[in-house]
Amino acid sequence: MITDECIECGACISECPNEAISEGEPYVINPDLCTECVGFFDSPQCQEVCPVDCIIPDPDHEETHDQLLEKKKKIHGE
Repeated sequence: MITDECIECGACISECPNEAISEGEPYVINPDLCTECVGFFDSPQCQEVCPVDCIIPDPDHEETHDQLLEKKKKIHGE
């Protein structure tokens, strides 16, 4: 999830391989599309590029590595 500290710089949007991040105040991550970059990278790229560290795990959408990998396969057909 993206906290209210978001400065809406847009750095995270282009880094998401699932297009899960959209503009808003603050920006919003769609939990149905977010795989925390599992299957693509070793860590969530949105967190890596965020200049204010406002992207944190959403306690309402905790998923295991295997669940995230399955979601990635469903989204990308792999």
